[in-house]
Amino acid sequence: MKQNAFCPISDKQVNEQVTRLNALLTVLIIITFSIIPNLFLALFLVTDFIIRASNYSKYSPIAVFSTNVVKLFSVSPQLINAGPKIFAARIASFLSALLLVSFALNLNVLSYSLSGILGLFAFLEFAFGWCVACKIYPYVYKMFYKDNFNSNFIKHHPISFN
Repeated sequence: MKQNAFCPISDKQVNEQVTRLNALLTVLIIITFSIIPNLFLALFLVTDFIIRASNYSKYSPIAVFSTNVVKLFSVSPQLINAGPKIFAARIASFLSALLLVSFALNLNVLSYSLSGILGLFAFLEFAFGWCVACKIYPYVYKMFYKDNFNSNFIKHHPISFN
């Protein structure tokens, strides 16, 4: 089978069951925000994603809750590489920060659009284990590491980004 994915790699591992539950909780918070727009909910999401994006997910309220629920129901862990999840949390922290600012500035269409995008990304992760961050990572990598990208990536991956 051809592997076209190009994701960030970390030396850490995370439990996929916890990350998918994190995504479900994010979807629920986004739905709540859509029904009851509240600055606190947007601020909570930004803070939580920043914590997860900075490799301190053990202090993230959502991750702590998810970890305890997985333990409570004795769900067997499925360890996966943490790199893609950390990168996804960085994208989500950026999107949720934009959401917070747009909501604070009363830019309702923009804040609801951003919450919809964030909610969609989280839903895809929760329901299907499909990481949107892995799909956009090659473009981000190319933007910041163009020289390395052209010399190393294209030799080893069949997808062309030229």
